[in-house]
Amino acid sequence: MGEARGRERHVEIAGGGLSGLTAAAAFARAGWSVRVHERGDHLREIGAGIFMWENGLRVLEAIDAYDQAVAGGEQDEYWEIRDERDRLLQSGWMMRGARLYTILRTSLHQALADAARRAGAEIVTGSWVVGATPDGEVQLGDGTRHRADLIVGADGIGSRVRDANGLATAVVDLRDGCGRYLIDRRPDDVRNKSLEYWNGGRRVGVVPASPDKVYLYLCCPEDDVAGRRSPSDPGFHDDWIATFPGLRGYIERVTDNGRWASFGDVSTRSWSAGRVAIVGDAAHAMAPNLGQGACVAMQTALALAQHIADAADVPAALARWEAQQRPVAEATQRFSRLYGRIGTRWPRPLLDARSALVWGIGRSSALQRRINVAAHADVTRAAAAA
Repeated sequence: MGEARGRERHVEIAGGGLSGLTAAAAFARAGWSVRVHERGDHLREIGAGIFMWENGLRVLEAIDAYDQAVAGGEQDEYWEIRDERDRLLQSGWMMRGARLYTILRTSLHQALADAARRAGAEIVTGSWVVGATPDGEVQLGDGTRHRADLIVGADGIGSRVRDANGLATAVVDLRDGCGRYLIDRRPDDVRNKSLEYWNGGRRVGVVPASPDKVYLYLCCPEDDVAGRRSPSDPGFHDDWIATFPGLRGYIERVTDNGRWASFGDVSTRSWSAGRVAIVGDAAHAMAPNLGQGACVAMQTALALAQHIADAADVPAALARWEAQQRPVAEATQRFSRLYGRIGTRWPRPLLDARSALVWGIGRSSALQRRINVAAHADVTRAAAAA
């Protein structure tokens, strides 16, 4: 096994979220000893529903988490976008040649944790990583230090691992965001497709995510104070229903089981330093406008293990991994940012022009494939390239 022939290689992972657990499962399946540090006192996943595109589904297949993750989810036949006049702008948005499931984030998180443990990974809760050094030492909040062949920072947009190694060039608040909620599903609710409605700077998504739950996301600019209110605040439901009267039956079911959260971008000069690598939001946080944030994070985490598993030179293998994965992640990040600008910052007097633009994009299969480039990336190619 490269530089470590005759001994088991070891990885320390900061963060027990989607990318950290994917990396844990992938490294453990490759024969490494794995320890995951989760700051919370138990593993948990916030949010409501989540899109799993083709690339995310292939990652789940590769780490033996697919069946559990999609059980009880909903396979989408198409993703539909409508404007403020209820005109259909897109049908089958970005889905040409790509599978799409919508599932509960908690189900995905549990499937990844179970896959990691089955493969032999150790998951330690109540353990906070405060830094890491390029020579392969991780530092915990209680002062403990551990050495490893590789340190993985999967510790989110505020990554301490990334910042300890000076890898960030910018962490940007995009000045928009959304509230994510689960509502009880009714027999006449939408099936096997996701709906997204636009009106001015607001967007509402209606996403079936399990046999008994529908995932709703309510997006708006940061300066839309009324749109950012909690469902428990007076006027919340009336305000959103006034903007989307056709969605009254869904919006009136929203309860205070979520919160509005802002979107952010992370730019970095590199995804690694010595024996330290960063994945997921720590490396390439993006707005979830394309439903690809988690899928890309899981894809880069799997590819990391594929590139490093038998590498004789870890820093060189990290450079190859980044060269392969970064173009897809950054293209997805750029298109997601553009999608958000069109959806939330378009001048209201020109909404018909926006509808025409979105409708026109849908006529081009090549352009849609460019926008959803991550869904068509071959997540198994890294193994052959490593």
